[in-house]
Amino acid sequence: RFNLVKLKKIFDTLPTREQRMVESGLHVGRAISEYQDQFGYGDFLVRNVISLDTETGAIMVADYIPVGQTVQFHIRDHETADAEMQQLLSNKVNEVHPKSAILFTCNGRGTHMFPDVNHDADLLSRTLGTDIIAGFFAAGELGSVGGKNFLHGFTASTAIFT
Repeated sequence: RFNLVKLKKIFDTLPTREQRMVESGLHVGRAISEYQDQFGYGDFLVRNVISLDTETGAIMVADYIPVGQTVQFHIRDHETADAEMQQLLSNKVNEVHPKSAILFTCNGRGTHMFPDVNHDADLLSRTLGTDIIAGFFAAGELGSVGGKNFLHGFTASTAIFT
C-alpha cells in the first residue's frame, strides 16, 4: 500500500532538485508484470497523481490499481525522458532500416518539458537518419507497454516505416 507517509519518507531523502521535480510532476507507475526481480524502462504503466488527501493519507491516481499491485513513484523530467527515448529508438534502429516515421507527442512535452524546441522530432530524425517525419501534438497518445496498448499522457509514440 502506498500513501503519503511513505511518499514523505522518500521525499525527505531526495536532493533539493529532485524534491522540486516531485512537486511539479509526481506520477505512480504500476508494474505490467509482477513476475520480475528487477524493473526498468518500459516495465511500468505510468499514471498521473490527481490528488493527495492529507486527512486519510491517500494518493489518488488516474487509473485502477488493484490491492497488492507493485507500484513505484515516478517523476517527470526532461533528462530521463530524453534518455529513455534515445534508448528505445536506438534499440529499434538496430532491428529495422527506417525510411520514415510518424510521431505523436503529448502537448505536455515540447517546450513545456524540454529546453529545446522540437526535441522529440529532432531526436527521432537524428536517430533514424531521416527527415521524412510527420506528426502532431496530442492530449493523449496510444502506445504499447508490456505488449499491451494503453492511452498515455506525457509520452511520445511513433510508428516507424521501413
